[in-house]
Formats: sequence, C-alpha cells, structure tokens
Amino acid sequence: MTYHSQNDLFDEGHSLTNAIDHLILMHRECHFGGHFPTMIDYYEKEGKGISPDFSLEDIHRLATLEAQMQQNLAALLLTGPEMEKVAQSRELYKKLRSLYGADSPVNKIPRLIADLILSERESEEQDIQAVVEEKQAIVPYLIDLLRAENFHDPLFPGYGLAPALATKCLGLIGDKRAIISLFESIGEMDVFDEEMTLKALKSIGEPAKEFLMRVLKGRPLTHDTERAAIALVSFKDDEEVVQTCLSMLQEKGILSNLSLAPYLILACEGLKDPAQQKGFKELLSNPSLPKELALDIRTVIQSWETP
Repeated sequence: MTYHSQNDLFDEGHSLTNAIDHLILMHRECHFGGHFPTMIDYYEKEGKGISPDFSLEDIHRLATLEAQMQQNLAALLLTGPEMEKVAQSRELYKKLRSLYGADSPVNKIPRLIADLILSERESEEQDIQAVVEEKQAIVPYLIDLLRAENFHDPLFPGYGLAPALATKCLGLIGDKRAIISLFESIGEMDVFDEEMTLKALKSIGEPAKEFLMRVLKGRPLTHDTERAAIALVSFKDDEEVVQTCLSMLQEKGILSNLSLAPYLILACEGLKDPAQQKGFKELLSNPSLPKELALDIRTVIQSWETP
C-alpha cells in the first residue's frame, strides 16, 4: 500500500475541519463503539437513529481516510470538549445497560424507560405499550425523560428521539401532572414532535384546557401566551376557547402581534355561531390588519363555506 502522510491526505481534499465531519466522528464514537463498519451497516439498513445530515458517502470517505492513515481519526481530530461529550454519552449508555444485569436491583419501571430510550423501529410500539400499561406509576419517570437535556441531544442514547416517545406515552396515559412539562416543550422540538406534544395536551383534556386558558388570558403578553395559543388550536372544537380567541383578536394591538395572532386566527376556525363568525369576518376591515393575517382570516372563512 502506498504510504500517505497526514498532510498529503488533507491536501487531497480530505479536510476534516468542517463541523459535519466532527459530528460524524462523534456520532460513531457515541453510538457505534468507534467502529466504522458497524456505523456503515446501521446507515445502510436505515436504522432509526440515522442523521439526515450525514451521507453514506461522507461516512465511507472518513472510513477510507482512517484506514489510509492507520490512525483513529477521533483521537486525532476531536477537541477536548467533544471527547468529553463522547465520554458522557458512553457513560450514560453504560448506566442504561446496567439495568439489564442479572443482579440489577432496580425495579421494573426504570428498565421500561431504558427499553423506550434504546428502542429501534421494530420494538418501538411494543415498548410504548409496555410503558403505557404502567399508567400513573410511570408518569414521573416519563416527565424526567422529557425534561432531561441530554436525551434531546442526538449524540446521547436514543439519538435525541426519546423525549418524543415520552411525550407520546404521556398523551396516551393522559395524566394532568404532565401538563406543565408538555407546555414548556412547545417551541423546543421540531414540527413533528411538537404536533405530538399538542396531541398529548389535547388528550389530557379539560385540565390541560383550563391551564392553557389561564395562561392565554394572563397579562402582560409573553412567550408563554404564544405557547398557549399554539396549544389551544387543538381545542378549536371547544366553544369557550374559540370565543376567547375571537375576543382577543378584537382587542387593540393584538392583530399587530404576528407571533400570537396567527394562532388565535387558526383556533377561530371552530367558531359555529353566525354572530361570532360575522365578528370574525369584520376583522378584515381593520385598517391596521397585516396582509399575511388577512390571508389567514380568509382561509378560515373559506373553511366554513367548504363542506
């Protein structure tokens, strides 16, 4: 084999200074024991935890480079803080796996939480069902999982997906103790996970609605007001909710609040009373109405007219 110096390989276009290459190496170290073949096999099989930011081509490129250099690229290139994060992830994996030891004194529930975190696609639904069967007893553990910062990170066990699974379980259980934690996660997840959060709050029902309404009516307006409005769109079949949203839209200055008003408008799709629908349509005559909100209002009106 032709010998390549480190500088030669970098000069050939294999620069490892970009963030994606560092993340690929960290991902390998955290989840695949520092072993490229294991990582490549997982990505070829499109495992649950694959990152959409990583291409197989890039992973193969790094694997080839490491083989040519005959040096562990992670040890060579990752910074101290990056290696510290890898160590934290590996330690958490170790703690989770210890729950499965024959002599482990832990009870059933921590092991079910570990199953949920470590689940792959083929076991996910089964693991969710096992968690939900524990009902109220497992809720504090699910809340802890939802709030744990590390488990939102794709470099830690669960690939950053475990909080979304916890959210789904909390929604299926429907315990009001989860309301505040679910509420605080609004705006902190991607669109798909946030949809799951909103569905979970809706499934909790009246206690969740009462909490969200208190926040929405509170003054001054804050980011929490916006979160409450987002969540209450799921309650647009509730007369009290839609009446409150319409009343807020009729308040001075609300229509100029482009982070809040669109969600109040969406909730008004649930208006059934003709007089209230008329009041909603009159918002279009407000001279300070932004053009983008006028479009939202017309879309809602059209939804009433479409069977």
